[in-house]
Amino acid sequence: MAGTEGSTTEGAEKDLEFSRGGEGPSFEFAFNSQNFSDRLLRIEVVAGEDFAGRFLPDSARHCKEKVLRVKTIHINSAILAVRSPFFLKLFSNGMKESDQTHPTLRIADSDENALMELLNFIYSGKLTTAEPSLLLDILMAADKFEVVSCMRHCCQLLTSLPWTTESALLCLDHPCTMSMAAEVQLLISAAKDFLVNKYKDYNNLRKEVTNISLAGIKAILSSTDIHVECEDYLFLLLLNWARVRYPDLEERREILNSHLLPLLRFSHMTYKTLQEILACTANDIDHEQVTKCINGVLLCKAYPAHKPGALAACAPSCQQFAERDYKYRHLKVVAFDQPCPQVRASFLGQDVARPIRGSLTVLASCYISIWS
Repeated sequence: MAGTEGSTTEGAEKDLEFSRGGEGPSFEFAFNSQNFSDRLLRIEVVAGEDFAGRFLPDSARHCKEKVLRVKTIHINSAILAVRSPFFLKLFSNGMKESDQTHPTLRIADSDENALMELLNFIYSGKLTTAEPSLLLDILMAADKFEVVSCMRHCCQLLTSLPWTTESALLCLDHPCTMSMAAEVQLLISAAKDFLVNKYKDYNNLRKEVTNISLAGIKAILSSTDIHVECEDYLFLLLLNWARVRYPDLEERREILNSHLLPLLRFSHMTYKTLQEILACTANDIDHEQVTKCINGVLLCKAYPAHKPGALAACAPSCQQFAERDYKYRHLKVVAFDQPCPQVRASFLGQDVARPIRGSLTVLASCYISIWS
């Protein structure tokens, strides 16, 4: 008898060992167990991918959403509350008697697997999947129900998996309402680094660009490591990409002007391309915005940066001057105040100096004429 008791005690202690993924002892033995539960959770699964999961009071359970199926699971309120501030607040704020014993959660069918994995994790500290898309769904569910330990565990698993273009884009494209813990930031940074490294060669990017989402394009174009002949190529690539991915004119115009054009280094484009952009009549480009941007970067590039008052309007554009890994560099400009204001430009091995007189507009004109 003593031996049996010792064996039972040893097994119980093993069950209460700290789990690798969680932040406390494992209660895996109590998951969906009626003996260790004080409530019966009712999960209503409804159609739709955008339906936000929520708890429903007894009086609000009749709604327009079509319920596909209903699951019930035995839960221990103490275990859920200690792992999730969401459940702690839910069980602490007081519910009607019927809701206390049979709380109801309504979720979208696309979130069902993620929720079940999350509930299992709350008890065991472990996940049963290593599939990137499901791990991301679990990460979103963990954020929704404030299970920080699960968020951390998902991020660690995702970061340790071999990256692919698909998994990196999944990380960047997933809806992000989370509190952005340090681990999540590291995950997003790792996904961006993978894409930047894979597509730093322009030829690789050009071949696969139509398969890359907006978030991926923004991550790649934010880098200075792209090896390309000149910035002109990237402008044409983005324009063609937007026209393929966003056939609707208004949507394409918004994507180009708000997200993509600010990532271009206009100051490293050729004079010919700049003129073509300014003369372009296509409706998908906001010509007023582009003209202001081009004027701004030219002014900031050509005029000394210690004139903040005169150049305040183009200050945001000045952040985009970092050169990429260009094969051809068309122009180098250095501005001098002494012995007289002038710009010295190096173009194809020739050194040309011109004095600067008059307004900033004249200065920009001089800069362009040297480039031409």
